[in-house]
Amino acid sequence: MIRARREFLRLTSAAAIGGLFGTLSYPAAALDYPTRPVRVIVPFAPGGPTDVFARLLAQQLSEQMKVQFYVENLAGAGGNIGTGRAAEATADGYTLLVDGANLVVNPELYKQVPYDPIKDFAPITIAVVSPVILTVHPSLPVHSVKELVELIKANPAKYSYASPGVGTPPHLVGELFRLTLKLDLVHVPFNGGGPAIGSAVAGHTPISFGAMAPAVPLVKAGALRALAVSTKTRSQALPEVATMAEQGYPEIEGETWFTLVAPARTPKDIIALLYRETSKAVAAPVVKERLASLGYEPVGSTPEQCDAQFKTEMAKWARVIRDAGIKGE
Repeated sequence: MIRARREFLRLTSAAAIGGLFGTLSYPAAALDYPTRPVRVIVPFAPGGPTDVFARLLAQQLSEQMKVQFYVENLAGAGGNIGTGRAAEATADGYTLLVDGANLVVNPELYKQVPYDPIKDFAPITIAVVSPVILTVHPSLPVHSVKELVELIKANPAKYSYASPGVGTPPHLVGELFRLTLKLDLVHVPFNGGGPAIGSAVAGHTPISFGAMAPAVPLVKAGALRALAVSTKTRSQALPEVATMAEQGYPEIEGETWFTLVAPARTPKDIIALLYRETSKAVAAPVVKERLASLGYEPVGSTPEQCDAQFKTEMAKWARVIRDAGIKGE
């Protein structure tokens, strides 16, 4: 009996010690990470919204984690070149990618892309979101989405809308608007949010589906009239502007967002650490203030929520792209 008890204690103690070391060994990679600079790939040129956000995030992560996070711009092919390079990188946490909705849209938009958004990347977080804003030139006799729809239907083939470019979230929301409501409305793409909103201000394309950042000061100055935002809730940047859903169009929903991802097979403990640090970064007062000026609001979704949103967005926008016949440039 005594011998049996001793053997039981020996086995249970060994199991407990083994379990302890098993628990300690799981986050070992994160405990040693990062020990050298971390590259953050942005698949667009410097100065654009993705680049601005990435640099803001990289600076904050550098301060928090005491190691340099630096941005490398690898632009071209609508973001496909840089994204493909990120997918091929070593999965050790030292190469990350900051990207927008084109990460999940481009596989449907282009005939061929050098990555699979689900298989080739480990989601970390959707860090921030921003509504797409519907604005019109003040000369248009409309003050609501309903009035705009009636105006377009009463004047087929007369009106056009500007967007920051083919396949961008504002363009896709504009096409969702056009298709859902069966409107005779022409899309005019521009090379960025600034030129698109400038065309609306000049009255060349009197309707615009665009980004918040360039639109907010123009709306406040009276150069444009904001009719709606495309998110479920109102924007803090323009709280007086109603949502599409509030005006009776809940199906017209879409947003601009930025995500942080790593190459697939990056250790889960590193992913968890980066998620925590990124969530902390976008919630920092100095970062929140800067994001608000750009029309973005912090989210910090979990890796699981991020993955689920990728899949939902892929299915939703693939239908719009096919129905509208959109092709990547």
